[in-house]
Amino acid sequence: MIKNYLKIAWRNLINNKVYSLLNILGLAAGMAVALIIGLWVNYQYSYDRFLPNNGRLYQVMRNFNSNGDTLTFSSTSLKLADALRSNIPEFEHVAETDGWGAHGLMVGNKKFYWYGVQAGGDFLKMFRYTFIEGNAGAALKDPFSIVLTESTAKALFGSTDVVNKLVRVDNHDNLKVTGVINDVPANSTFQFKYIIPFSYFEATQSNVKNNRTQGFDNNDYAIYAELKPGASFGAVSGKIRDIEKGQTNSLNAVNSNVILYPMLKWHLYNEYKNGQATSGFIDYVRMFSLIGGLVLLIACINFINLSTARSEKRAREVGVRKAIGSQRRDLIFQFLVESTMVTFISFLFAILLVQLSLPAFNALTGAVFSIPYASPVFWMVMMACVLFTGLLAGSRPAFYLSAFNPVRVLKGAIQVGKSASVSRKILVVTQFSCSIALIISTVIIYRQIQYAKNRPIGYQISRLMATDANSDLARNFDALKNDLLQSGVVTAVTTSSSPATTVWSHTDVDMFPGKRPGETVEMGSIYVSDDYFKTLGMHMLSGRDFIPGAKADTSNVVFNEAAIKRLRLTDPVNQLITWNGQKYRIIGVVKDALMNSPYSAADPTMFTFSANSANGNLIYQLSPNLNTHAAVEKISPIFNKYNPAYPYDYRFVDKQYNQKFSEEELIGKLAGVFAGLAIFISCLGLFGLAAFVAEQRTKEIGIRKVSGASVGQVWLMLSKDFILLVTISCVIASPLAFYFLQKWLMKYDYHISIGPWVFIVSALAAILVTLITISFQSIKAALANPVKSLRSE
Repeated sequence: MIKNYLKIAWRNLINNKVYSLLNILGLAAGMAVALIIGLWVNYQYSYDRFLPNNGRLYQVMRNFNSNGDTLTFSSTSLKLADALRSNIPEFEHVAETDGWGAHGLMVGNKKFYWYGVQAGGDFLKMFRYTFIEGNAGAALKDPFSIVLTESTAKALFGSTDVVNKLVRVDNHDNLKVTGVINDVPANSTFQFKYIIPFSYFEATQSNVKNNRTQGFDNNDYAIYAELKPGASFGAVSGKIRDIEKGQTNSLNAVNSNVILYPMLKWHLYNEYKNGQATSGFIDYVRMFSLIGGLVLLIACINFINLSTARSEKRAREVGVRKAIGSQRRDLIFQFLVESTMVTFISFLFAILLVQLSLPAFNALTGAVFSIPYASPVFWMVMMACVLFTGLLAGSRPAFYLSAFNPVRVLKGAIQVGKSASVSRKILVVTQFSCSIALIISTVIIYRQIQYAKNRPIGYQISRLMATDANSDLARNFDALKNDLLQSGVVTAVTTSSSPATTVWSHTDVDMFPGKRPGETVEMGSIYVSDDYFKTLGMHMLSGRDFIPGAKADTSNVVFNEAAIKRLRLTDPVNQLITWNGQKYRIIGVVKDALMNSPYSAADPTMFTFSANSANGNLIYQLSPNLNTHAAVEKISPIFNKYNPAYPYDYRFVDKQYNQKFSEEELIGKLAGVFAGLAIFISCLGLFGLAAFVAEQRTKEIGIRKVSGASVGQVWLMLSKDFILLVTISCVIASPLAFYFLQKWLMKYDYHISIGPWVFIVSALAAILVTLITISFQSIKAALANPVKSLRSE
């Protein structure tokens, strides 16, 4: 019986090639969108799950009470790491890290400047990366050791058999290779090329060693911990919450609660609000999951509409089958088999479409995934989805067609009732409502990105370059600066403890005029050297800049506007503050600059003078009339002269700043692509329906033409119903899109307002696309010879 049903289904496909093509193409496109979004969503959820003990790994963080507002910081102290080891037996391992900095690696003539991690001895016991050489227990014991990833080992030595070989780091020390691990997967929050023991930095840098004994206020490090099997997350969270308060009376510790941030939330729940990780990239994952479902629903609606629209063509078949004894359930089963067959064929085309588009999609999103052909689970899920889609798409036609009365059908009295027509119209409205909402979303996202990009940022990022400073550059900084300026390629050079596009360090101002009892004031802190404000093009609003070479300026400070507002100072210049136990005089106020989020207000920031800030970031402004490629060629030898152990590494600050828009730009591009596909699929269905309507009204069109109707009048007659449906869709989609987009925009402090023109333009675009889609069939019908349609009358 099923074989017979399949034969009938195949014959129907062959005999109705145009409608079959429209159904298969629409379903294939919808399934391809749903599949590629599903693979992308699965990839996002797979982050960090390759580690066998991922459910017991946490980052230790702090919730800081800033005058009633809860601020969450990932930076912690070495003192806290020791306290956790000593007082919390539920932790199996605790490891501190000194960030993910870049270091120079050199073996012979091979020189690389790569990012790695400086981690405590338990790091590799917690994060169980697969070792090719060596083992986790011994790899980080020796302070003068290094663990390489497979690709790093091959780049430096040409093989992975490198244990006990030496790598020169930062042109300062030779570190012995004690292990080689597999390259870190792309779906890992941690990305690094090597691991250096934290004990190396304690042995070679006195300030790091001193920080372990200085107390809980020096929050410059990250701490990771692993719970023992069976340990209660809730119980441990309660024990560590006030662990700092019990050991110090410092204002920072008294106002801080220690919390655990689960590893499985790091990637998706990366935004803290009121001390809780409740949002982040997960919002976009959910949004695109919904979009994938909507696009698939649109494709299913196409199938339903085209199948029910052609019901008259199959009415006699249904009547004959019922007359010779077929039960309604048999007909329902037959039509569901047909729809499932069409869905399966569409699925095969969808697989092909996804395979062809994956390279471009991965390049667009920065993801690295493929279709898991070898996974039985994947095929089980796909077959279940095919079956579900087939049943969803075929259920309405199956129950509608099988309900025909055989006597009326065989007498030729069957007509498509109003209920079928109304249901098709409802489905068309649903289709276009979803599509138009996606169009509106794409426009709003694009406008929000452009709005933030066009916002004045307070400093000059064009032609501004940056290079990570190191010990050689710091030692030779004055000579390097002089040579760069003498070359004529560079107009200004400076150094700072933070990059130009972010603020790495935050601190509390101990005392200032008008401070209230118990008040805490947290703000960014940047050490700068000569010509910092000149190099970045930041403007002084009052007071003065730091005087080049003036040692007296080490006890002076410059604030930005936001900091002055936060301190409530009306006449700030020459006022005294206390910071880190030392008094500082305010000598100037600089205009706010957007160094963190371009969607938020400028952070309160203090700038202090320090010639030692060359150990952080070196920033320089190129001459205005010089080609950047030529500038780099002239600068490179100067850096190599004073920094021979490193390859010349540089960054353009404007590119770094534009990286801040990468997430929103990705969302905008994806929304645009999927909105386009949704419209395309909807138009396929509309094209089929327009053909059906023109075919159904052939005789009416012939009579109207004989009676003197023009081509334009016939076109308008056939088009007006579709235009009305799309207009209704616009009316429905606009308030829904406004509601959800307004909620999305509210997450940004600096955002656009949604004006009516967005909805008007989107509606006109949808109507225009509709007219283009249906005009081919309408004009074709209007131009047909009426004699052919009326010859049998």
